[in-house]
Amino acid sequence: MSDMTSEGTHLDAGFDLSQFYQVFFEEAGENLDRMEQQLLDLDIEAADDEELNAIFRCAHSIKGGAATFGFADVAELTHQMETLLDKLRRHELQPTAPMVDVLLASGDALRAQLARHQGAGGDEVDTRALLADIRAMVAGEQPAAPLPEPVAMPAPLPEPVAVVASMTEPAPAPQAPAAAPAASGQRELELTVGPLADPKQADNLLELFAEIPDLGRIEPVDGGQAAGGLRRFRVRTASNESELLDLFTFHVSREQVRFAPWPAGQAPASAAPAPAADPGYGFFDDAPGAPRPQAEPAAASPAEAPGAAAAAPRAARGEAKGQAAHLEASSIRVAVEKVDQLINLVGELVITQAMLAQNSRGLDPVVHQQLMSGLTDLDRNTRDLQEAVMSIRMIPMSTVFSRFPRMLRDLTAKLGKKVELVTQGEATELDKGLVEKITDPLTHLVRNSLDHGIELPQDRLAKGKAEAGTITLAASHQGGSIVIEVRDDGRGLSRPKLLAKARERGLSAPDSLSDAEVWGLIFEPGFSTAEIVTDVSGRGVGMDVVKKNISALGGTVEIDSAEGYGMRVAVRLPLTLAIMDGMSVGVGDEVYILPLSSVVESFQVQPDMVKTIGSTGRVVEVRQEYMPVLDLERVFEVPRFDWERTSSIMVVVEAEGGRVALMVDELLGQQQVVVKNLEANYRKVPDVSGATIMGDGRVALILDVGSLVRRSRH
Repeated sequence: MSDMTSEGTHLDAGFDLSQFYQVFFEEAGENLDRMEQQLLDLDIEAADDEELNAIFRCAHSIKGGAATFGFADVAELTHQMETLLDKLRRHELQPTAPMVDVLLASGDALRAQLARHQGAGGDEVDTRALLADIRAMVAGEQPAAPLPEPVAMPAPLPEPVAVVASMTEPAPAPQAPAAAPAASGQRELELTVGPLADPKQADNLLELFAEIPDLGRIEPVDGGQAAGGLRRFRVRTASNESELLDLFTFHVSREQVRFAPWPAGQAPASAAPAPAADPGYGFFDDAPGAPRPQAEPAAASPAEAPGAAAAAPRAARGEAKGQAAHLEASSIRVAVEKVDQLINLVGELVITQAMLAQNSRGLDPVVHQQLMSGLTDLDRNTRDLQEAVMSIRMIPMSTVFSRFPRMLRDLTAKLGKKVELVTQGEATELDKGLVEKITDPLTHLVRNSLDHGIELPQDRLAKGKAEAGTITLAASHQGGSIVIEVRDDGRGLSRPKLLAKARERGLSAPDSLSDAEVWGLIFEPGFSTAEIVTDVSGRGVGMDVVKKNISALGGTVEIDSAEGYGMRVAVRLPLTLAIMDGMSVGVGDEVYILPLSSVVESFQVQPDMVKTIGSTGRVVEVRQEYMPVLDLERVFEVPRFDWERTSSIMVVVEAEGGRVALMVDELLGQQQVVVKNLEANYRKVPDVSGATIMGDGRVALILDVGSLVRRSRH
């Protein structure tokens, strides 16, 4: 087993690459997301060079990492994608819609392959049809058949093995069929390697070209020897310098490899140019993220002076290096568990600060002036720290919105519809935990708008509408909540059809129902007005499940519609699940927390305000509106020792489109509370969504307002 030596640095053969797997998987996922977005934004009619270069860099970055870690299936697919993308960016081929389709399908296959290598399980992904289609497109031919979705093969792949066994063996590069590259895509390069401590390192490059015919042809110049321990070769290849470098660096270091165009019409020089005069010629031109020059360096005129030829690439490399350094310094990758731990610690700090503040209320501020001043500073700093830490978990809604362009592109092709997606408020931030849980309900709402809302192009034209429908995703902050809207300009909801369907199902649906109440009928379990159930939105997941999932997050759903003009679904969510603003109320000796976003008003109760309905029901009239009354003392069976006292204050709360008046003894004030999961630490309690620790150390229950509203209805 041999070691790779470079400038005195030895890479031990036992070096474990598996420790870098997770970083590779995360970066590969980001590159796939970026590549998909860039492909969807690509203007096929007038593709921009920088756009094509950016897509190429994403594929190239994934291939480099996959080859390093021995994921041969990923490396093979990305290698073929690179070949196609390289042809596009060199303008040897023109972009077409089928090319974008095959690249998007390849991205899906790569996700499946990477998930499998990451340990998610599953069978090997069959990419043979994809590879055949890509090779056909590279050759300028049409794919043999419509692109199938990647199919899982029953035979599992062997476990990935890190490339550490022998540094003298060829790199685990993807090996394409042994077909000669197209002559039109080949060019001649002068390759200088060295200085080398071991001449066998250069011989390994000769073996590499022999084992991978797709690389092209290599022949030594002047017997392969040059001054100063350098080795010179003449290379004819269709691969770019970046691809060759990725493979060479398993045998020699990058600093020991230099490329230059083969001097046209000139005899080979007897000595290689000195390293100081190295013109670069695209050494790092294809590095991921590096800006590309306007013209290929290899196409530079041989008549240009060497110094002039070197200046532009060197300046570009310096600029790229500065940009890369800035990007690295501007962000850091941190595990979510660490952020959650930090938030929990800040939550404990908030509780401790509240405890100190409560215990200091009985102190004389004149005698303990310095202590009181310090506690005031602690209060301010704790709140600032809390807001700063909470902002770490906040991520922009663009993370959610970015998944819909691809989804709509695929579904419009399946349904034969045309639609434009408009997004607004992508920079609006939401807690990461909420983002993960709101994605599925939003996906269903968007599918629903496309399937049931947007009409077919011919139907839209007949109604005087634009041929392409519009689906709008909008996010905005309103008070202490975030509102996410899904709007479409389709057919809207039909009031008569909804009422007829409700009566058919045996629901109470008089004509006197308001529009909002009629629209709310679609939240009934199993309720659907679709005449034909499709696999797009009719997959057994109804609007009742969407509402249930959103309600579980402490959110609400509102619907507004106009038949023939469109529909709007608004989802209102709290900004975060970890810390919330609450109003504390007292009942007997107990303290309960009401989410401040749900509190409408509070007032003193007069004896004649409460009316009894039937034997147990009670309602209260507030500004000519009757609403049910719930006595928290009875709901939670609070023991009372001051028998003469009765609850004399009502707090009106609102949730799920309904209001209820809660009877309490006193209002204790407003405060920020740290939400603790009661179900995880104890068990699920009816009408309670969580718990918090008060300043005096007692546990206070956070009430589930939605559950209380539902209780009042029954």
